[in-house]
Parts: sequence; C-alpha cells; structure tokens
Amino acid sequence: MKELQKLLDQLETQIIHFDKSKFSISKSNVGWHIEHSLLTLSAITNSLANSNPKDYKWKFNFIRVIVLTMKKIPRGRANAPKVVQPKEKYSIDSLKDHISKTKATIEELNSMAENKYFKHPVFGNIKLKQTIRFLEIHTRHHLDIIKDILK
Repeated sequence: MKELQKLLDQLETQIIHFDKSKFSISKSNVGWHIEHSLLTLSAITNSLANSNPKDYKWKFNFIRVIVLTMKKIPRGRANAPKVVQPKEKYSIDSLKDHISKTKATIEELNSMAENKYFKHPVFGNIKLKQTIRFLEIHTRHHLDIIKDILK
C-alpha cells in the first residue's frame, strides 16, 4: 500500500504539466494519463469493495502471469476501457481534487478481506493482493509515459 501511495504522490507532482503533450510518445496529454490513472484506481477499488468472494473463480491467464511477473505493461497494445477514459475536461484544480479523493478511496484497500477480487478485462479474476500489484504496475506505467512526454 505504501508503494501505491508513493505513486499517487508522484502523479500529484506532475499535475502542473497537465496540458503538456508529445505525440511521438502518446496521443494523450499528461492530464489525460493522470486522470485515467485516478479513474482506474477508484473504479478498481470500488469493484473490489463490491465483489462477492463466493463468485470468484480462478483460471490460468498467461498475460496476467507475464505482466505481474515482469511488472511491466507493454505500450500501445491495448486501449483503456471506456469506463476509465477521462470524459470531462480536467484542470489543475480538478486533478488535485481527484488525487485527494483517490487517496482516501485507496485507504479502503487496507481493510478489505484478502479474498475480495476484481474482474480485469484481459487478466480475468484477480484477488486483492494481485490487484494491488496490478494497480502499482499500471500507475507506474502511466508515470513512465508522463516522464517520456516531459523529456
């Protein structure tokens, strides 16, 4: 959890660059990557909270194993699901507000049962511990893109 909080702090430091873009790196600007990361963190945390452990079914997933083991998401391979694509115009103030709300939301992860799970569109069902690892990998992935945009 501390790692996820550190990554959120790093996202927060990039807010001042929200309107910067570099199309050779990403078709989206820095603000989009921040907002997408926050939407993802919030949506997945809510999904975990609402999951019913009795409905969990494990199934081997090669892509999940590779991403969680290598701790890397390949760039340009997938599009974000619509539910976590920023829809509203964002600003420095709205991003700061969303960061604060997301920090509070992810605190819920500390008190969740280990058998809560999230159904990822590519990875399938993943339990709490692996979901937290995925959230770290995903957030770091977008921070790396932001760093490359700002180079």
